[in-house]
Amino acid sequence: QVQLVESGGGVVQAGGSLRLSCAASGNILAINAMAWYRQAPGKQRELVARISTSGSTDYVDSVKGRFTISRDFAKNTIYLQMNSLKLEDTGVYYCNGNIVDMIGRNRDYWGPGTQVTVSS
Repeated sequence: QVQLVESGGGVVQAGGSLRLSCAASGNILAINAMAWYRQAPGKQRELVARISTSGSTDYVDSVKGRFTISRDFAKNTIYLQMNSLKLEDTGVYYCNGNIVDMIGRNRDYWGPGTQVTVSS
């Protein structure tokens, strides 16, 4: 069984910073791309940032220059450094990973999410 667990969410004032972590564990053979999504109240879940196995990254336009996704391959962990946070960054942040398990099954896994609240 494969699990993703996020941590690092919380309440922060606008302009502040937070760092999210997501650790993958379980019967993992390989991890392909990993990503952070978020869902604001009343809105659809959106892709925030993605990182490939080569380390290449993509960001939604609204976070470019403020957020940085990174990856520690040895720890099967990704991070999202969020700076200059805005009220509209509020939401539940979900970790996603495309993972191959020990019997060769390839599928997307999701973490339970971590709440980020940006206050004025």
